Amino acid sequence: MSLFPLFVDIKDKPCLLVGGGKIAARKLKMLCQAEAQITLVSPELCAQAEQLCAAYPVSIKRRAFQDSDIDHQRLVIAATHLEKLNQHISDLAQSNNIFVNVASDFSLGDAVLPAVIDRDPIQIAITTGGASPVLARQLKSNLERATPTAYGQLANLVERYRKQTSAAIEDDTTRRRFWEEVMQGPIAEMVFAGQLASAEHALQEKLRHQDVSGAGQGEVYLVGAGPGDPDLLTFRALRLMQQADAVVFDRLVSDQIMNLVRQDAEMIYAGKQRANHAIPQESINHLLVRLAQQGKRVLRLKGGDPFIFGRGGEEIETLMEQGVHFQVVPGITAAAGCASYAGIPLTHRDHAQACIFVTGHLRDGTVNLNWDMLAHANQTLVFYMGLVGLDIICQKLIAHGMPTTTEAALVSKGTRPDQRVLIGNLSNLAQLVECHDVHGPTLIIVGSVVTLHSKLHWYLTEQEYTAE
Repeated sequence: MSLFPLFVDIKDKPCLLVGGGKIAARKLKMLCQAEAQITLVSPELCAQAEQLCAAYPVSIKRRAFQDSDIDHQRLVIAATHLEKLNQHISDLAQSNNIFVNVASDFSLGDAVLPAVIDRDPIQIAITTGGASPVLARQLKSNLERATPTAYGQLANLVERYRKQTSAAIEDDTTRRRFWEEVMQGPIAEMVFAGQLASAEHALQEKLRHQDVSGAGQGEVYLVGAGPGDPDLLTFRALRLMQQADAVVFDRLVSDQIMNLVRQDAEMIYAGKQRANHAIPQESINHLLVRLAQQGKRVLRLKGGDPFIFGRGGEEIETLMEQGVHFQVVPGITAAAGCASYAGIPLTHRDHAQACIFVTGHLRDGTVNLNWDMLAHANQTLVFYMGLVGLDIICQKLIAHGMPTTTEAALVSKGTRPDQRVLIGNLSNLAQLVECHDVHGPTLIIVGSVVTLHSKLHWYLTEQEYTAE
């Protein structure tokens, strides 16, 4: 560790900033946010610096730097465009045992102003030790997106009840378990969902009963894992995946996504294939209830989106009937993800003004669909789970008026590294499945938008596509 990480309280402490350009303005903003007692020395100020000085109590000296300016300062920042002046300020400050930061060259000083993620009162600081400020900003951007702003609200809630909790729960281990339950369970999730009053009420009730066992406080996370590419997960999905105690997952969840799940969680496979259900749906519904009633955080992980042919509605009906707390996290449904990765827009002004998602087989195992409605022109049809009934699907669409030459695509394992796209039409689509040994998960797209694939495909190389 080349640098010692340290947060310093400079509120109302004297700090000197030398420089008035854009870089100095960025440093000035940080000092203002920290409520430092700021002296700014520079003959000229940029517009951003002028605005900050007008908004905050900054003492401005519109002149060149003088050695006496560093007297009695806690922190000195040299942010001029003059290297020799920056070096002089640094040498002077260090000789007086004052921490100094040189904005243009970290090696000239002994303090770093990091990239900061502010979730007041939580702060996350990132530095590369001056090696690459651009990389530090990129890391900050990534962490900004992955760190909900509500973490600050959660910290404030915890702070308000710390003394009361210490008085009520004297044992250190028991108190630690209490706070772990608060910050990793339903109370925290209420805060993240913006339900601050409910979260505070739940915390008060938990403290009143000193419920640290977690019994009866379980929750179910119904999470959409998307079509397979882990980069398509939402940040909320990833956060919940990494804190679950038990995971009930489907066949369509990719291995790459499963690798992101908390690895010491209890794993329960509930995948479904035609005529081969690892666990019947009714049993899955009650399994989720049972696990939650044991006080566990249960991740119900589904491919695509849980509310689009994912039976999520059936599952939360049971959870609501049993009074189990839950939340639903949408995922990118296969139609959107696979079509995008295949370069097939589902709607297009010149081709389709509507898009219909269709299940390839009904609950009774048939494909008795509204074929008159599906066979209309100027729309795109997307069939989920349609491989087994593909012959019938094509025949019915043709019988109800669709031309045999209507373009159609098979997108197998969409968004994944082994994705395949086969292009055909209603007359030969079933033959493509047989000739190219296509298996699920495969999405079927029907409509003239499929012709755009040859122009718009972008994922993988030309050689990795199979087109007929």
